[in-house]
Formats: sequence, C-alpha cells, structure tokens
Amino acid sequence: MTTFGIAEWFGQDFLSLDPTARQRLARVALGSDRSEPCPYRGGTCSKAGGVCSIREYDDDGTGRIDTATAGPMVITCPNRFEQDQMLVHWLAEITGLTEGVKMAREVPFMIARSGKPAGKIDLVVATDNQELRWFGLEVQAVYFSGDAMAPEFRHLQTDEETTPPYPQGRRHPDWRSSTAKRLMPQLQAKVPTLRRWASRIAVAVDPAPPVSTAMGGPSTSPSHDVDSGDVIWLVSELRDGELRRRHWEVLTLEESCDRLLAAHPIGRVDFETHLRSMLRAIPTGTMHD
Repeated sequence: MTTFGIAEWFGQDFLSLDPTARQRLARVALGSDRSEPCPYRGGTCSKAGGVCSIREYDDDGTGRIDTATAGPMVITCPNRFEQDQMLVHWLAEITGLTEGVKMAREVPFMIARSGKPAGKIDLVVATDNQELRWFGLEVQAVYFSGDAMAPEFRHLQTDEETTPPYPQGRRHPDWRSSTAKRLMPQLQAKVPTLRRWASRIAVAVDPAPPVSTAMGGPSTSPSHDVDSGDVIWLVSELRDGELRRRHWEVLTLEESCDRLLAAHPIGRVDFETHLRSMLRAIPTGTMHD
C-alpha cells in the first residue's frame, strides 16, 4: 500500500531530517514554536504546515517509510517554484528579455465592480529601457486531497525513530482541481486581454507523471515560436533538491484548454445507459404551494 507524505518541509529534505529536527519542525507546523524562513522566496514561510512538496511512499513492513522506493517530488507550494528565480531567468531567455530584467509579484489585472482588485498575475517579468516589454508568469502548484496534515505533525512531534514513520493519513495529489478547475479559468480570463495587448503569459507546472500524462505530455513537434500561440508552458522538475528546466513549448489558448480539460463527453447511448441505471422513483409526499 502506498500513500503520499511530506517530501520537503520548510525547505528541507524530509528523509534527511533526524528525529530531533522533525520534532522541532512539527512544533512549528502546529504553531507552537517560532516561524521558519522560506529559502525560496525569502521572508517567513507563509504556507500553513510548511510542506513544500509531497511524494509517494511505501511501508517497509514495520510502519516506517521505505526510503529506497520513495516516488518523485510533487510541488504543493507555489513559492517552491521561486528557487534561484530559475523560472524568471528561463522566461526572460525565451522571450528575448536580456538587459535590465526586472520582476513584479501579484500585479493587479482585473477589477471588480466595487473597484477592488479581483484578479492578479502571479509574476510579471519585464524590461523597462526605451520601451516597456513584459510577460506574465503564473505558477501552478498541486493541491492534495485526503486526510489533513495536522495528525501527521502531531505524530512526528513525538516520534523518536531514525527512519521517518509511514504517513498516518491517506492523501493524494488532486491533479484535476489544480489544472482544469483552477488554472483553466485563469487562462480563459487573462489570455484574451493579453492577446489584445500583444503580450503573452507563461505557466509553470509540475512535471509529475499524472499531470504530464493527463495533459498528453510534450507535443510531438513542440513549437518554440513565441508568436505561434498564447501560452508559454514551462515544465520544471525537482532533482536533488534543485528546481531544473525540463521542457517548454508554446500553445494556443484553445490547445491549452483542451489539454487541461483532459476529458471528452461520453456518447449519448452510454450516457443514457448510465442514466437508466441511476433513475429512482420520486417519493410521494404532501404537495406545497
């Protein structure tokens, strides 16, 4: 049996932590100790519980993690993408922004009828020399579903074994909530305006197998022409604690949405077969006006 547990915790490799370090970070995660710095963005860690990434683990048969079979890391905190500003430099290189490259975070993009900001672009990479040239950058970490992490932290707070305990709860990455339900509406709202402004938006995503498989993986002949589409997809990966480049390509908004949806309607015959098996009589009762 496998489940997902902590891979990186407050910027540290979970499997490399000794029991004392795990106990201390558990106290921080539970809010009973001092705050921890974020090694990727700077300042204090702002993510509840401090879990930067998760990975799939096996039980070694004794209630401990089988460290030899740990799966690839899956990023769950958007700040994890900011390590060494690799993505910013990568996007600047792709788009030809060379001298005096600057960046801004959480730039207001949409205004509600009340006049308050209703949507922001995560990062904007720009040069402001003789003219302002800029490109948006959205980062999409993965949500997870299942049991809460608090019981995990409480268990780690008292555990004294050298090998970390097998995760207490059952949880898994929620790929669909991270992509089709959140990222796709963001692109549908922002890309048409950026298209009119003759700019582009880049999206940084985790390359974990369920995401890349669901989205079809890299195109057979990926386009590296920024003018050929609307969305610059930046796929990075975590290797040895470092965020590294893996793949990039340019897609239109329509192509991007098709991949994010990663589904198609079933046939009418199949739908109606399922429907017939699910229909139940409506209970009779007193009618009310």
